[in-house]
Amino acid sequence: MNIEGTCDPRFAGVRDAFATCFAQGLEHGGGVSVVVQGRTVVDLWGGHADAARSRPWRQDTLVNVWSCTKGVVALAIAMLVERGKLDYAALVARYWPEFAAGGKERITLDHVMSHQAGLNGLAVPMDEEGLLAWTPFVDALAAMSPLWEPGSRCIYHALTYGHLTGEVLRRVDGRSVGRFIAEEIAGPLGADFHVGLPASEDPRVAEMIEGPKASDWVEFVRASPFPHAGDNPTPRATAPNDRAWRAAEVPGGNGQSTAHALARIYGMMAAGGVWEGKPLIGRTAVEAAARPRIRGMDDSFAAPTAFAGGYQMEDTTYASRASPQTFGHSGWGGAIGFADPAAGVGFGYVTNRMLGFDDLDPRRKVLIDAVYDAL
Repeated sequence: MNIEGTCDPRFAGVRDAFATCFAQGLEHGGGVSVVVQGRTVVDLWGGHADAARSRPWRQDTLVNVWSCTKGVVALAIAMLVERGKLDYAALVARYWPEFAAGGKERITLDHVMSHQAGLNGLAVPMDEEGLLAWTPFVDALAAMSPLWEPGSRCIYHALTYGHLTGEVLRRVDGRSVGRFIAEEIAGPLGADFHVGLPASEDPRVAEMIEGPKASDWVEFVRASPFPHAGDNPTPRATAPNDRAWRAAEVPGGNGQSTAHALARIYGMMAAGGVWEGKPLIGRTAVEAAARPRIRGMDDSFAAPTAFAGGYQMEDTTYASRASPQTFGHSGWGGAIGFADPAAGVGFGYVTNRMLGFDDLDPRRKVLIDAVYDAL
């Protein structure tokens, strides 16, 4: 496998680990990028962007990064908190009055950001078209009652997180979440990250490939005491191959990105909100977003969970290597981005081969271990 891109000699182990993922048949196409103290030390890509292996993965190949999108949305919310337009402790209904219906008047923005809102799915039928159209989905969220007592537990809001945060953002800012990210985050950082992708960009989008066990979590959640994230609509691993999915804004899971873009965004946050000498967000605001909100068990996944303001904490992939302050978000099937402020590290990994594992994704583990071995 021909691995392309650049790699500081100190981080040659990351290149070796990336090549090993292909050699072991775990990888099809993807990229990995690492920023340390504001400098890109790894930016690699390889493999193929399509299942037929007719399109090589290139430096600018975009791929759906699923829930890694949530971390970028959390940054957008943090920026509006810093500007005084939002308050984590405020009631959602303060910004979105219709949301108070059904006994939701006591749900705070922090409940939403940390998956404690009791709205991990819809209680009424909704097809994928309604999800993509935005208004039918947010109207259904506004009208429903909580599915469990808000604030009592953390149950992952797989798709609803994006529409809940995105509608709050739209109400206070006037822009859609995709436009806000384009104008306030991706543009200023030069990060190739998109929520709502123009058709003109389709030629550089990778085809998603559903590999072994990739969708097992959906059925597991549907069989749990909190099945709502698996229905209305049921998540589809190959949805990103449809133009309608890419065109829509699904801020819980349809961000299109390169590995370099994720590393750049998290590298900025690891540096306290500054990139190439220019501040995007203040250090205090980053720390407020990364402050842990809840630790416990997610009873829809039967697994431990820990969340900050929209960010996963203590991810098992890097928990043994990174500092306790590390925060980020993984994506369905493989992708991950995170910031380790203590080490000054921003990390991004993307792939089009969606896999499922009973424990750790070995691709993430060997790449992240190689980074920390080099530090």
